[in-house]
Amino acid sequence: MTEATRSTPRVSKLSVVFAAWHDPAARILNVDLLAVLAAAFLPWSTSGFSILLVLWLIALVPTLDARTFLRSLYHPVCLLPLALVALAVVGTLWADGPWQDRIRGISPAVKLLAIPFLLYHFERSPRGAWVFIAFLASCGLLMGLSWIVLFAPELKLTAAKNAGVPVKNYIDQSQEFALCMVALTPFVITLYKRHRYAAAVACAALVLGFFANMAFVVSARAALIYVPVLLIVFAFMHLSRRASALLFAGLVVAAMTVWFTSPYLRARIADISVEYEEYQQNIPGSTGRRLEYWQKSLGFFAGAPLFGNGTGSTRHLFEREAVGQTGLAAEVTKNPHNQTLNVAVQWGITGIVALYAMWMAHLLLFRGEGLANWIGLLVVVENLVSSLFNSHLFDFVEGWMYVLGVGIAGGMSLGARRRGGKSPGLPISGAPEA
Repeated sequence: MTEATRSTPRVSKLSVVFAAWHDPAARILNVDLLAVLAAAFLPWSTSGFSILLVLWLIALVPTLDARTFLRSLYHPVCLLPLALVALAVVGTLWADGPWQDRIRGISPAVKLLAIPFLLYHFERSPRGAWVFIAFLASCGLLMGLSWIVLFAPELKLTAAKNAGVPVKNYIDQSQEFALCMVALTPFVITLYKRHRYAAAVACAALVLGFFANMAFVVSARAALIYVPVLLIVFAFMHLSRRASALLFAGLVVAAMTVWFTSPYLRARIADISVEYEEYQQNIPGSTGRRLEYWQKSLGFFAGAPLFGNGTGSTRHLFEREAVGQTGLAAEVTKNPHNQTLNVAVQWGITGIVALYAMWMAHLLLFRGEGLANWIGLLVVVENLVSSLFNSHLFDFVEGWMYVLGVGIAGGMSLGARRRGGKSPGLPISGAPEA
């Protein structure tokens, strides 16, 4: 065999690589794979996720059709997130704090700029479900490791202070596990009905694993509010009245069982009354801090109700109120732990209208059946309800869960409507029977 003959396969492979670089389908695939990797990294690493997201944007830009993309920005699901970011930028002009704080105040809202790009890309891509599967698989691995570090804390990957939390914190972990748990539940029912028992058992095992982890290992107390709401959404969307009654009867039994068998959960709930008593004595605690932050934030909002106090003003306002105070009254924060108040303090009624208009537009986007509408609806509802107790649209993990969920699921839903079909993926169809 000659040297030229031996080198032919190598040259051929190199030609394929260069051809793929100029092949539109291959470039779309590369963008999809970067989104898959970013979703898989989100539960584990903020820096890894951020790097992959930047690479995703770089890979996406050459595939954009400028005219089509700019035209898509006029859709309310794109325009309203952009309006909220624009308000954050303009709000720096009337804030009283240092410019450094004003610029930092913009950053929590900047992630919303990714929604139009995600919507545009996944309206044309057939691989949006890959991203959701990657996130689910990543959360499944995290759940398994959570059980391991509960009994072997030395295996934690970071210095998380809570038992059963391998990375980050229990609030992020609860938000991820709750979403995966409820999102998987319809699959269990449908796979069972289709006699795909192995797949149904696998999904059920994951659902029970997430539930047991939140009940017996670690969970945010806000999950006691948003998980039932998500289950109500599930029952409304996918169950008959009789099945819904059976579901909630089962949940009552499960809740009573967990209450008597989980010392952790009983202690977490009992802490609320203890922390409230400490709040009345001006002693800092989780419940007391929220009550103090909310009370002061309402006062800040009342002082500038129309346009607020300006971007990044929250910490400056709390510092001013803390002068001469002690204990809980001297607490200073830039996050009032409520999304509505976070927006109200900075941008007043104008910001509140923009926030709720965006949430409503995104809720209305996910009307109908199919995987995309199901996932998107859950993402918006979970963010909205959990934002009663935290600023979850502006927090890193929860905020990016919202951006990815709305952007990817919304793109899939819009693409299905444009093609005149249903959003693919979820094997449940038809309205619940009475």
